[in-house]
Amino acid sequence: MKKMNTLIYGTAYYDEYMPYDRLEKDVEMMKKAGINTVRIAESTWSTCEPQEGVFDFSHVERVMDAMEAAGISVIIGTPTYAIPTWMVKSHPDVLATTVNGRGIYGARQIMDITHPVYRFYAERVIRKLMECSAHRACVIGFQVDNETKAYKTAGKNVQEQFVKYLRKKFDDNLDKLNAEFGLDYWSNRINAWEDFPDVRGTINGSLGAEFEKFQRTLVTDFLSWQADIVSEYKREDQFITHNFDFEWRGYSYGVQPDVDHKQTAKCLTIAGCDIYHPTQDDLTGAEIAFGGDMTRSLKQDNYLVIETEAQGFPGWTPYPGQLRLQAYSHIASGANSVMYWHWHSIHNSFETYWRGILSHDMQENEVYREASIVGNEWNQIGSHLVNLKKKNEVAMMVSNEALTALNWFGIEASAAGNGDTAYNDVVRWMYDTIYKMNVECDMIWTESDNLSDYKVIIVPALYAASDACLEKLKAYVKQGGHLVMTFKSAFANENVKVSSQTQPHILQECLGLSYQQFTFPKNVKLSSEIYEVSEEEREAKVFMELLMTDSAKVLATYEHPQWKAYAAVTEHEYEEGMTTYVGCMTSHAYLEKILGRAFAQANVTMPEETITYPLVLRKGVNDLGREVSFYLNYSSQDREVVYGEIEGTELISQEKVSQGEIVMVPAWGVKVIEKNEK
Repeated sequence: MKKMNTLIYGTAYYDEYMPYDRLEKDVEMMKKAGINTVRIAESTWSTCEPQEGVFDFSHVERVMDAMEAAGISVIIGTPTYAIPTWMVKSHPDVLATTVNGRGIYGARQIMDITHPVYRFYAERVIRKLMECSAHRACVIGFQVDNETKAYKTAGKNVQEQFVKYLRKKFDDNLDKLNAEFGLDYWSNRINAWEDFPDVRGTINGSLGAEFEKFQRTLVTDFLSWQADIVSEYKREDQFITHNFDFEWRGYSYGVQPDVDHKQTAKCLTIAGCDIYHPTQDDLTGAEIAFGGDMTRSLKQDNYLVIETEAQGFPGWTPYPGQLRLQAYSHIASGANSVMYWHWHSIHNSFETYWRGILSHDMQENEVYREASIVGNEWNQIGSHLVNLKKKNEVAMMVSNEALTALNWFGIEASAAGNGDTAYNDVVRWMYDTIYKMNVECDMIWTESDNLSDYKVIIVPALYAASDACLEKLKAYVKQGGHLVMTFKSAFANENVKVSSQTQPHILQECLGLSYQQFTFPKNVKLSSEIYEVSEEEREAKVFMELLMTDSAKVLATYEHPQWKAYAAVTEHEYEEGMTTYVGCMTSHAYLEKILGRAFAQANVTMPEETITYPLVLRKGVNDLGREVSFYLNYSSQDREVVYGEIEGTELISQEKVSQGEIVMVPAWGVKVIEKNEK
């Protein structure tokens, strides 16, 4: 696929949903707003194939005709994530069977993505859609499916595939499986493959986590299968993408538990994502940065924001300036597109109040006018912002396996059950602190081999990991890297089997510490002569390991009459490198002190002193070879910053900026400065 020469600025558009014919008016409004791309078709299988084998792509063709005439590009989505009624009526078993039994038709994403009947119909509609769209000049790319998961499918055919998967993994040796998963416990031992139980009822965390890992492979297989079909039709200049989403907590929050993004992205020519987040006084930019860093790191390249909110929920109606700030924030993370879901607010059904650019009256409004400012600015300066490249000094290692394992056993696991803190809470605790320190980072995965590219690698709660992964981290430190690792790491292997050695497994020498006990902090504070924070910021939270130092330096201890002999935070010189270990959860302020010391020791480049959150600085190098700095103000107050770079040009205003000049960034505003020299 050729490199993009302009930013994609667009929206999802559904002619099928319109209350009246207004295509010509919508195109006119899009052109006025600087919108250059629409995404269509992914939600409307029942319109494209109203009865089995009867196809009607008139809406798709009508929109393509209009957009092509207007010079607006089109992304075609395969319409496979919501199945038509006729399929379920004729083949009810295409609905996924989950732990709750067989699904009932109504919602989207309720089918078994492995079912051969579903696959037959899905392939047919994809091919028909490709035949009518792939050759069109306006079509620049394809989105396969939509926010795909396995949807907890666990029917008979899926479980039969799982048994085959296990037989291959364990070389057809049940004794190996029983030993590795600990299935003798509570008489769960399996003595014949034909006796394999229904996995939906398992109480065994190793078996349950492995099934969830297997379900993630179903997503990889499904999207790869779709991408292969699309590849038969697409031109060389057309891309294939998918809109990955994240763990949802009312907004995009953390690592997606149901999809292995790293593996699945291999079938795409460009990674894509959907990022939704709070706005108004709760707008921090952290979700935009986190989702962007995750998606950019999948291929170490630019990515597409396929969906983000314009108005969204009523509680997300943006303050003036916020829509523009959000748009530039996506680009600052390396995105080559911002696309809103969606153009118009719909008038019926489930997402009636998930509002688009236009409200229900379909007229110009404040959001449309602000979106128009963005679109027209990008028409002028987009060539300076597209294809931004980053070279970050810090990376965070994330893991689906650790996430799943801690869902089974919990960070706060006790006889009363798991607490409220999960893997992604630890990830975001660390990520948000880095973000607010204005230190940019990449994401790496446990299978990544590019560890030496980074001065510091941060590893949150790596509860389950292979020996090979831990040895890789050890070698990274040995060769001069700085590893920052938290509690609940290096405890169990990739099969969630807890090590019988003293914890932390394999890394004990590297970290210079060990522990045998852990508990929940009650009335425990951290004591340190190194970290200076306020009294209320010294609290130990959620979980604490009672660290015994072998050769590590103690940076903080537990201020408690019973736990004062144990370390809470340590650092250790190992061979050419250094490790920092954080044995409990802390306040963000305390973690900032811990990370700040580690970054200083590793010579990580830090921002100028005048740049402090809520002012966020993100950088990239553009196609002209010039560094571009984004000053993003996530507050309702104007902020001043001293520009510390060589002379540059503020791209939006085209004003020159000199080194040492004070730059004012308005409330909920942005300044984009390009260095004048390479």
